[in-house]
Amino acid sequence: MTQKNEDSPAGFAFALSAYIYWGALPIYMKLLAPYGPAEVIAHRIVWSIPFAFLVLWATGRTADLRAAFRNPRMLMMAAITASLIGVNWGFYVWSITSGNALEAALGYYINPLFSIFLASVLLREKLSRTQWAAIGLAACGVAVLTIDAGRLPVAALGLTLTWGFYAYFKKSLPIGPNQAFTLEVLLLLPFGLLYIAYLVQSGQSHFMTGSMRDTWLLIGAGPISAIPLILYANGAKRLRLSTIGILQYISPTLIFLVAVFVFGEPFGTARIVAFPLIWASLVLYTFAMVRQARAARR
Repeated sequence: MTQKNEDSPAGFAFALSAYIYWGALPIYMKLLAPYGPAEVIAHRIVWSIPFAFLVLWATGRTADLRAAFRNPRMLMMAAITASLIGVNWGFYVWSITSGNALEAALGYYINPLFSIFLASVLLREKLSRTQWAAIGLAACGVAVLTIDAGRLPVAALGLTLTWGFYAYFKKSLPIGPNQAFTLEVLLLLPFGLLYIAYLVQSGQSHFMTGSMRDTWLLIGAGPISAIPLILYANGAKRLRLSTIGILQYISPTLIFLVAVFVFGEPFGTARIVAFPLIWASLVLYTFAMVRQARAARR
């Protein structure tokens, strides 16, 4: 059954909830900083699975998952999205726990523009001059940060690329959103378990060897990661890509506010120049998108 390319109230509610949740998530992730990104990601994978299966059981969709494992094409596509979300988690956790939450915000600000760039390259959609101007302004913002730091903002660009491609492939994954997420974390599970086993064997694990606080924080990394992804997956299936693009502004704005006012990350001269360039590009992007939507309705 082909998914209709139109918005629905349920899709809007799911996606809005996901982006607000993601915007507040750095506060929890900051508590996991002592454990290291790799251990956090491994536990995100492992402890996402019980929650994901609970959702499938409650919705009566476990049979769909069994069918997916018998479909080589679906497994291949899910392996691609699983790899992308795994790498995305890596960039995200490193950004938050290493005091670079502003890079995470930058990455998610740029992502809507990367989505329209993908549409131009992969779907052969023709971009307007305004859209190209928006992409150009965002590129200028990245250039300012690169010149100031003497390096590319790797985490920001990594988040942009992995999430942009994840959203693109997720849209065409021929399985329900909850089943798709469960399938993705199941494919990542062997890697998570192997790394946790390595940490235990080498005496570096914080799970069940440190305080109860450490153990429960690591367990909580699973459901706290799964909930927004499941919400997003349900929203993405029920919304147009352009609507998702607008809603994406919510989480980086909240991450930006948390980084500056809660974590106290420095907002130096380069960022004072670069972030307004990014914001201006998003205004142009939104203007172009709204104008196209009105023209299409006419």
